[in-house]
Amino acid sequence: MTFDPDAAAPAESGLFGLPFSPEDSRVVVVPVPFEATTSYGGGTSRGPAAMLEASRQIDLYDHETGEPYRRGIAMLPIPAEVEEWGASAKRLAGPVIEAGGPGDDPALRKAVGAVNALSEKMNGWVYAETSRWLDAGRMPVVLGGDHSVPFGAIRAWAERHPGLGILHLDAHADLRAAFEGFTWSHASIFHNVMTRIPEVGKLVQVGLRDLGRSEKQMIDASGGRIVPFYDSDLAAEKERGTGWAELADRIVAALPPTVYLSWDIDGLDPTLCPSTGTPVPGGLGWNEAIGLLRALIRGNRRIV
Repeated sequence: MTFDPDAAAPAESGLFGLPFSPEDSRVVVVPVPFEATTSYGGGTSRGPAAMLEASRQIDLYDHETGEPYRRGIAMLPIPAEVEEWGASAKRLAGPVIEAGGPGDDPALRKAVGAVNALSEKMNGWVYAETSRWLDAGRMPVVLGGDHSVPFGAIRAWAERHPGLGILHLDAHADLRAAFEGFTWSHASIFHNVMTRIPEVGKLVQVGLRDLGRSEKQMIDASGGRIVPFYDSDLAAEKERGTGWAELADRIVAALPPTVYLSWDIDGLDPTLCPSTGTPVPGGLGWNEAIGLLRALIRGNRRIV
């Protein structure tokens, strides 16, 4: 196949306009168009399709890394069944969220049970897809969807890398237990990870600036298994003249050798992503986020 990396991407081309199939690619992007429990803004289920379309506008040569796309990057087809599960779950969850939780209402409690069941189906699907591509020697990358979707992927990676560290960029700690009654809420992803996946050795959270008391208590009671880097503390350090590279090196020092990245877009400054569902003032700039990747390399961490 003739491929010109400087040409405009054909309308029906793959991610970044690349011609690769998943079988030819080192990196396989698993789209998960699922949002059930988003509690303010919405639209994350349309994320994979929007990313695919926008990616075709990006040039392929990278100043720092050259042409890594040559190893192959491909996105799987957007799964209609997962879209359907998410749409059904979102409809069921709406009245529960509006009421602030199910309370003692039998109808709302039934709806919560149905949402939890659909979320479990999604978790199983993500786990199976991630495992399938790991077994094929690929690097699967999950693209949501709301931030509940990576649970199955983290489980699959952690089974293969006991002691796995997670570098979590987010405005929120996501450590709430069954938020609004939903076991698999987007606000509960790391509560579930840390209580249900014992192979995860360390969770390092960066950019936190909106969390509840119970989440702080879980962090404090974790015995160092959860390490927070609060946005206000990072900002105060920068005000005193500490450079971002030094701060990023401190963050990386808290991580074990093997690292999974779980990045929520609202970890970034919301001026960069104003349509995110739960924007919070503050957050990392784009180059600070990329600087964390540089720090991982300096620190000899392996990004899985």
